[in-house]
Amino acid sequence: MPRPGMNRRYYQMPRAEIAYLRYTLESYDGLAYQRTLDSANGLVEVLWPVERSQDVEALLAALTEELGWQEVAPPEVVPPI
Repeated sequence: MPRPGMNRRYYQMPRAEIAYLRYTLESYDGLAYQRTLDSANGLVEVLWPVERSQDVEALLAALTEELGWQEVAPPEVVPPI
């Protein structure tokens, strides 16, 4: 179940780019957080506070366009944080 005040999206990407996403998000110092749900298939979850939505959505749109990541539906089972 999503935490109150947090937005989340799910992306499918090449395994090698998971670290790039983590590095990019960390460089923005708390803007958003990423966790890998399925490393074999490159499935990641990106979470961020609602208050940061405008910045995060702009960053994710730019990364998705630049690198061709695919936003996907949430998996049926998402492990708790």
